Amino acid sequence: MFEKRTGEIITELLIQWKINHIYGMPGDSINELVDDLRKKQAEINFIQIRHEEAGALAASAYAKLTGKLGVCLSIAGPGAIHLLNGLYDAKQDGAPVLALVGQVSSTKVGTNAFQEINLARMFEDVAVFNEQVVSAEQLPDLLNMAIRTAYAKSGVAVLIVPDDLFAVKQKNDKPMTAPAFVKPTITPDQGAMENAVHLINHAEKPVILAGRGASDARRELIQFAQTIQAPIVLSLLGKGTIPDYHELNLGQHGQIGTKPAYEAIMDTDLLLLIGTSFPYREFLPKKTKAIQIELKPAKIGNIYPISEGLCGDVKQVLPALTSMVTEREDSDFLKKYQEKMKNWHIHVQQEKRVEKNPLHAPQVMYALEQVTDKDAVISCDVGNVTVWTTRFFPFTQQKFVVSGRLATMGSGLPGAIAAQIAYPDKQVVGICGDGGLTMVMQDFVTAVKYDLPIKIVVLNNSKIGMIKYEQQELGNLNYETELAEIDFAAFAKSCGGVGYRIEKQEEMADMMKQAFLSNKPAIIDVVIDDQAPLPGKITYDQAVNYGEYLIKEFFTNGKIEFPDVEKSIARLL
Repeated sequence: MFEKRTGEIITELLIQWKINHIYGMPGDSINELVDDLRKKQAEINFIQIRHEEAGALAASAYAKLTGKLGVCLSIAGPGAIHLLNGLYDAKQDGAPVLALVGQVSSTKVGTNAFQEINLARMFEDVAVFNEQVVSAEQLPDLLNMAIRTAYAKSGVAVLIVPDDLFAVKQKNDKPMTAPAFVKPTITPDQGAMENAVHLINHAEKPVILAGRGASDARRELIQFAQTIQAPIVLSLLGKGTIPDYHELNLGQHGQIGTKPAYEAIMDTDLLLLIGTSFPYREFLPKKTKAIQIELKPAKIGNIYPISEGLCGDVKQVLPALTSMVTEREDSDFLKKYQEKMKNWHIHVQQEKRVEKNPLHAPQVMYALEQVTDKDAVISCDVGNVTVWTTRFFPFTQQKFVVSGRLATMGSGLPGAIAAQIAYPDKQVVGICGDGGLTMVMQDFVTAVKYDLPIKIVVLNNSKIGMIKYEQQELGNLNYETELAEIDFAAFAKSCGGVGYRIEKQEEMADMMKQAFLSNKPAIIDVVIDDQAPLPGKITYDQAVNYGEYLIKEFFTNGKIEFPDVEKSIARLL
């Protein structure tokens, strides 16, 4: 067997793992590997990003959307540091990602060389696998181990490699590992299943809170909920698991959620946590019986003092439960909240169909709804835009990706890039605030370069809107939440894409249609008025704190900015 460059062996292994693209930027401590990737460009696309953070966020989004490994590449020092935000996003949302990170030459490691930092120590917290390669011979086996661990633990694997090792030639005729991962089948204990069935059969007001772990089990979730006559509430990451207008769906929960969802969960006598790591304990009842269905044993009981835990794949566990529980013919509890949800939908429809200027975010969501395909992929950024999207854009069969537990601004554009690469034949829409987009806007050029016809809708209020209202909710005066105005449409054109700027209601429908008919990357810059993203249910403390802010604002600046009083009172009651 003749010798090959180690970089060539690594590239061939990546292909065997069915990796077909990598996000990265060439540089002096990965140039040897980049040359090997160049020779295999027909099998692996090198997506040249403009900032490593965008590459890592794209890799994370790709993994969340597909379940496949996302891969990013960086040089040592500054490039590696830039990766961290996207890698932490993957860690927090349980996405399998591989980071191949260059290091200074193996003869210089530890000598305080140019751009050298202690990479192994830096990545220790974010990674489920974190190794620095010391010899070319061990690199192929370490790559297999890294990828397998990323899949097995649904997390970030980091492989740190001095670039000169990629140029070393070796036979690699006696590999110690294989490029394979076998997904285990995990089933709950029979006693636990029987106890769960007992709890379900004796509950009068069961409520399901489902998350991303149920996203591939739509049919099974609906059948189970219908059998026990339970309404379904969705976490943010569970958005799109069932259609928004499905008769069982009470919408999202938490600060971004609906009033019926909040009230049902606080009213329940059995909370069924299905495939979710919902982090906001203040939005969960204090003392209620609970069942958790979760694939990872370590997560069972982590978010709530459960009565029973069922460890297994939601798609397998739910049919088994459905076959064991007693079927209910009807439920006054379910009907009560279905009626509340009908009223909520009427309220939402009225709000987003208002035709007036200046524009408000709900109107933008209504216009976007008219041009978005039923099977589109929606990449949502973080901030007020998350509230407007989840509350006012009705999902049917669309896929949804967002930065969940880390909630990092700037994830919308990289998510859209990854979505278009993952689903080249589908319509991809990124919904961003102006604050989030400006953190990564340089990588709109990446979409242009690779002919990715993504559509980025910007809700542009020239403010960090959510922070503004968080300051007010604390009773504080606003400080440094105003942003300088940017014409994002002009920016898009300067990058070689297309741009549309919408400032009036009369322009919106036609410009949206024009933008979505284009086969080029586009930014639709919609200038909106500032509007408080009121929570679905307003607590007494929130109302008191906001009142404190109003008093301070009046005595300091002589002005008061009231949110919609009618809506506020309705959500407080």
